[in-house]
Amino acid sequence: MTGQTSKGAALLPYAAWAVTRAALLLCVSGVLTLGTLDVTVDVSVIYRGWYETLLTGTYPLDDVTWQYPPGAALAILSPALLPFWEYASAFYALVLLCDALVFGLLLYAGRRPGMRAAGAWVWVVGVPLLGPTVYARYDLMVTAVAVAALLAGVRHPKVLGVLAAFGALLKVWPALVLIGVRRGQPTRAAWSAAALTAAGLGVGFALWMPGAYAFLAFQRDRGLEIESLGALYFHLARHVGWEGRVELHYGSMEFLGPHVELVSTLALGLAVLALGWLLVWRLRARTFAAHTPAQAAFTAVLLFTTTSRVISPQYVVWLVGLAAVCLAFRGGGMVRPAVLVLVAAGVTVLEFPVYFAEVVASDAWGVGLLVVRNGLLVAASLIAARRLWRETVPGARSEKAAPALGDQPSRALR
Repeated sequence: MTGQTSKGAALLPYAAWAVTRAALLLCVSGVLTLGTLDVTVDVSVIYRGWYETLLTGTYPLDDVTWQYPPGAALAILSPALLPFWEYASAFYALVLLCDALVFGLLLYAGRRPGMRAAGAWVWVVGVPLLGPTVYARYDLMVTAVAVAALLAGVRHPKVLGVLAAFGALLKVWPALVLIGVRRGQPTRAAWSAAALTAAGLGVGFALWMPGAYAFLAFQRDRGLEIESLGALYFHLARHVGWEGRVELHYGSMEFLGPHVELVSTLALGLAVLALGWLLVWRLRARTFAAHTPAQAAFTAVLLFTTTSRVISPQYVVWLVGLAAVCLAFRGGGMVRPAVLVLVAAGVTVLEFPVYFAEVVASDAWGVGLLVVRNGLLVAASLIAARRLWRETVPGARSEKAAPALGDQPSRALR
C-alpha cells in the first residue's frame, strides 16, 4: 500500500500538468471560452501576417507592431516545422512542447542534491492561472530559454551565457539572467560567452534579412499601455474630467492625451532607478550561492516588469518561470514573492481577457483588478529585492546562503 501511495504521489505532478494543459489547449482551440475576448487573434492574424512577410525574405519593416528583437523571427517562423498543420495549431503545439520542456527540466533538477520539486509545482500551477493568453503568445518559448539557462548555469556558466544571449535576441529580458552569476571565473565565462553569442547572432540576423533592427524605432515610440502601473493615474483621472482617451496604438491599448508623455517618462525614470539599484547590488554583493543567479534574475525581471510602460498579461509568465527556478533550490528563498506572483497571475486572467472591457472603460471593477494585480507585483518586487540584498551584501545578511552545488561553498569572494 505504501509503495502504491508513493507511486501515486510521484505521478501527481504529471497528471496535474496534463489536465491543466489540456484545458489550455481547449481554450485556444475554441472548445472552451473564458470571457468574450478572443485572445488567439494575435496568433491567427498578427503572427500569421508576420510569418507571410518573413517568408518573403524581410522583416516587417512597415508594421509598427513589430517591436521585437530579430530572433523573434525564429518563434514566428517555427510553425513551419509542422507543415501538416495550419499555422495556429502548429504554433500552439510548439508552445505546448516548450511548456513540457520547462516542466521536465524543473522535475529533473528537483531530483539533484540540494534541489526540490517545488519549482515544478510552481510551473504546473502558475501557467494555467494566466489562462489561454499564455499559449497565444510566444513569451512561454522565451521563458523556456531563460529557465534552461539558469538551471544549466549551476554547473556550466558558459551555457548560461549562450542561452541568455539567444533569449535576449528573442525578447531582450533574458539578458537579465546574467546579472547574478558568481564573481570571478563564472562571471567571465558566462558574460564572455554571452557577448560572443550575441555578436555572432546579431550580425547573422542583420545579414539574414533586411530590417533586423527596425524594431528599435517602433519600441521607442510606444506609449503608456492601460495595464501599466503609471496608467492607474489616468484610469482615475478619467473620472474627474481628464480629456484624454484610450486607443489601439502601436499594437496595444494605450492612453493618449494630456500628461501621458510625462507619466511615461516617469515610468522610464523608475526603470532607470531599478537599473541603478541592480548595479549597486552587483558591486556590493559578495556572497554568491547556487541559487543567487535565479534570485537575482527573478528580482531584476520583477523590477523591470513593474516599472514598464507595458505590463501585458503574458509578461507574468516570465515571472512564473523565474519563480519556479528560485523555488527549485532548497533554501533558495523567494517563497513570498513567488506566491505573490502566482496570485497576480490569477488576477491577471480576470483583467485580461475576462474583464478587459471594464479595464478599457476605466470601470471601477476593472481598475480595482489592476490596482490589485499591480500592487501584488510591486510588493513582490520590494520583498524580492530586500531578500536578495540581505543574502548577498556583507553586513545585511539575515541567514546563511546555501552552498553552491558542484562548486565552492558559499562564502565571501574576493
